[in-house]
Amino acid sequence: MKIKPSIDFFEKKARELRATCVQLAHDGREGHLNGALSSVDLLIALYYSWMNIDCVDVKNEKRDRFIFSKGHACTSLYAALADRNFFPKKLLLEYAKNNSPLPSHPCIHALPALEASSGSLGHGLGMAAGMAYGLKLDGKAARVVALLSDGECNEGSIWEAAMFGAAKKLDNVLAIVDYNGVQSVGYTDELTGGASFEEKFRAFGWSAVTINGHNIPEIIDTLEKFPFELGKPSAIIARTRAGAGISFMENQVLWHYRVPSKEDVDSALKELEAKPIY
Repeated sequence: MKIKPSIDFFEKKARELRATCVQLAHDGREGHLNGALSSVDLLIALYYSWMNIDCVDVKNEKRDRFIFSKGHACTSLYAALADRNFFPKKLLLEYAKNNSPLPSHPCIHALPALEASSGSLGHGLGMAAGMAYGLKLDGKAARVVALLSDGECNEGSIWEAAMFGAAKKLDNVLAIVDYNGVQSVGYTDELTGGASFEEKFRAFGWSAVTINGHNIPEIIDTLEKFPFELGKPSAIIARTRAGAGISFMENQVLWHYRVPSKEDVDSALKELEAKPIY
C-alpha cells in the first residue's frame, strides 16, 4: 500500500526513524550511525511512497525488489521495515543479539522479508542487476532498487555491475548512492579525488541525476520519473549528510563506528523531539 505524500507526515516519520536508529545502536552496542541516519529520508520515500511492496505476502511476484547494499547501516532499514509492518516492532529489542532475526548485517536466512543478505560491500548492485535481468527475461514489470553508500563505490565490482546493466539495457534497475561524504576512515572526496558520481555513472552508460537526499518530496518526484531514459539503467546520486538530523553527529568521521552512550541518546532524542518506535 502506498501512502499519499504529506510533508508533515514524512518529517514526523523521519524524526521517529532517526530516534529508532540511535536507540538501536545504543541497545545493540553497534555503531554505523553515520550511514543509517543519512539514508532515512531515502528509505521513507521508497517504503512509504514509491515502491510496490506487500508486507503480508512478502514474496508477491509483482513486488519491487530492494537491496540495502550498505548493510552495515541496517538500523534504518530495520526501523522502516518494522514501521511498515514487515515484522513486529518488538523484534527490534533483539537487534544485534545472538540468534536474532535482526543481526548487525541483514541476513535473508534470518529475515525472509529481505531480498538478499548484505553488508559485504560492493555486491548489491551486481545482485540487483542480475535480478533485473531475470525479471526482463521473464517479462515481469517489477523494478529493482539498490541503495549503495558512496564509500562502497570504491569497489570495482560496482562498476563491473554498472557495465553489465548498461550492456543489457536494464531500464528496470535503479541505483541510489547515499553520498553522505564520510567513509570508515575519512571523507569520501579526500579519499577518492572528488570526481562526480553522476558523471561516473553516465560514463558507464547510465542515466543519472543528482538530488538533495534529505528533501523527501524531491526524492519522490525524482523516483516518479524512473526510468530516466528508456533502454538505460538509472542512478540517483543523493547528496546527504552523515549523521543527518543530529547536530553533534553530522559530518563526523568518528560516528561511523562510535556507539552512542545513554547521554548521547538522551541528547539526540531531545533534539529530534521524537521517540523510538519500540
